[in-house]
Amino acid sequence: MSFPPTRAVGRGSAWYRGDCHVHSVHSDGELSPAELAVRARAAGLDFIATTEHNSAALPGAWGHLASDDFLIVLGEEVTTKTGHWLALGLAPGQVVDGNHQVRDGLIDQCLDQVHRGGGLCVVAHPHAPYPSGDFMFPFQGFDVVEVWNGLWTSDRPWNADNEAALAEWGRSLAADIQTGSWRPAMGNSDTHLEGQTGTPHTVVFAEELSTEAILAGIGSGRSWIAETAYVDVSFTARTAGRVAGVGERLTTQGGQVDVRAVIHGVPMGTVTFHTDRGKIHRASLPGAGPGAVQWGTTAEDSMFVRIEVRHPNGDVAALSNPIILT
Repeated sequence: MSFPPTRAVGRGSAWYRGDCHVHSVHSDGELSPAELAVRARAAGLDFIATTEHNSAALPGAWGHLASDDFLIVLGEEVTTKTGHWLALGLAPGQVVDGNHQVRDGLIDQCLDQVHRGGGLCVVAHPHAPYPSGDFMFPFQGFDVVEVWNGLWTSDRPWNADNEAALAEWGRSLAADIQTGSWRPAMGNSDTHLEGQTGTPHTVVFAEELSTEAILAGIGSGRSWIAETAYVDVSFTARTAGRVAGVGERLTTQGGQVDVRAVIHGVPMGTVTFHTDRGKIHRASLPGAGPGAVQWGTTAEDSMFVRIEVRHPNGDVAALSNPIILT
C-alpha cells in the first residue's frame, strides 16, 4: 500500500485520540514510521498525522502501517523563517512551499492551497524557543492554534512557552467568538525523540475514523487536549433539558446553565472554569478516583465556558475548547 487510506473502520461516532505533529527519520526525527506507529498505538492513540518538515510523506513509508483501528493523516510542518505551521489533510505527494515569510505576503496563497483540498492550517508552537520558532504571521486565515506542544518540555509535559501560547489564545477567545472567527486549540507531541509520542494529544469527537471527519472535529472545536491517555475528561453544559458538549453552542433562552466536568487521572489536581471574564471558578479534585465539578452561570454572565485541569504543581493535565452560550 503506497499511501494510507483516508478512512478506517474505527468505532463509528466516537471520541478519538490523536497526535497531529510527529517527525520520523524522513525529516529530523530519530524514529522510523513503523516505530512511530507502534509507539502511537501503545500511547492509546487512534490516529496520527505525518508532518515532516517541508516535505510530503514518502510513497510506501506509511500506507502499510494503517489498520482498521488506526488512521494515518497526511500532512506537513511548513517550516518558514518566521514561524512554523501544520498543513493537515494533504493529498498524497502534495507539498506546501515553506520558502516564505511575513514580508513576502505569500501566506494567504499557501493557506488557500491547503483549504482548497479540504485541509486544515494549524499555527504550530507559536512561542517555541528557537530561531523561526516564534510565530510572526497573523492568525487570521489559520483554522486552529497548537497551544500545547510537547517537544521542548524536557522531563515535564508543560512549560512557559505553552503557558504563553495558552494565555494568548485564551485572551483572544472572547473577541473571536463575538466575530464568529474563533480558532480551536489543539495539543500535539511534536515527536522527534523516543518517549514523546502522544504527550500531549488531542481528543476529537468525530462521526467516523476518517481524515475528513477527524479534521471536521478539530476544525469545529469538538475536541479537548490530554496530557496522556490516562487522563479523561467529560465536559457538558445543560439548561432546560438541552445539553451541549465541548465546541458546541447551547441556546439558553436566558435560563440557568449547569456546567459539569468529570475528570479521571489527575489526583489532587484542580479544575478551573474560564469565561469571557477570565478565570471564574476553581475546584479541587480528590486523591483517588474520578472527580466531578459543577458550576452554574447564565449566557448573560458568560459568553462561553472552558476548563483547564492542572496537577498539584500547576502543570496542565488537560484543557478544553469552549462551550458557547447564547
